[in-house]
Amino acid sequence: MEKLQNAIKNAREKRDTEAKAAPPSPPPSVDTPQADRSRSHGGWATLTPLTLDQRVLTRNRVVTMTAGQAATSFDILRTKVLLQMREKGWTRLAITSPQPSCGKTTVACNLALGMTRQPDLSAMLFDLDLRRPGVAHTLGYTPQHDICDVLDGMVDFDSQAMRVGDNLAISMARTSNPDPTSLLLDKSTTEQFDEIEAAYRPDLMIFDLPPLLTGDDTRAFLKNVDCTLLILRAEDSKSSQIDTCEKEIAKYTNVLGMVLNSCRFPDETQGYGYY
Repeated sequence: MEKLQNAIKNAREKRDTEAKAAPPSPPPSVDTPQADRSRSHGGWATLTPLTLDQRVLTRNRVVTMTAGQAATSFDILRTKVLLQMREKGWTRLAITSPQPSCGKTTVACNLALGMTRQPDLSAMLFDLDLRRPGVAHTLGYTPQHDICDVLDGMVDFDSQAMRVGDNLAISMARTSNPDPTSLLLDKSTTEQFDEIEAAYRPDLMIFDLPPLLTGDDTRAFLKNVDCTLLILRAEDSKSSQIDTCEKEIAKYTNVLGMVLNSCRFPDETQGYGYY
């Protein structure tokens, strides 16, 4: 018994000595709010600032840079999207439509620019409608490098993407790509977006994808997103197209919801509805 007590005493003394000699433990890590992370991260600061022409935005129905009646519908949509995605832990949102001319790029740009008025959040917008790119035209700016150059590994993301305000990064296509499916299917494309997300840690990544029923480009990429918003055009999008799109999207990811565009409101001051 005496030998056991001595052994315990010696072990305690040895442990206390080692504890005193060891360097102090670092304080537990605290998850910094997203706004602080985005401002302090060197990558955001190195993105080239982009100043948009409000006249061009207004002409192209991009109305969310400032708060007001025109932005209200998009602000409500933005909040609903963010709350649903945050509840699920999702960060990647695809935007598509059954056919062209449904307004998906307009919705994508309004959602993205509406984020600039949320300083505690950060977002990214990627133009992946590579056959008929529309983000650059909608925003009135032609980038020096194409988003395809980033996906091909020819240009770094921080050399190609532009920054609006402190918390929105936009990666645009410069020209049309006649056959982008192989690029969208490529494993390196998936890895590229994983690296961008890991480096910049945005709250929301918005991908403007091609119309779903006009080709296979959107199907090639949907596996890389958490959910999809389907943009419909009132009086043009058919119920059969909507059903087909829902089923197709559900094969690869989640259907977050639908936006009904070009609605005829009684006062004709609003052009967007959603459900």
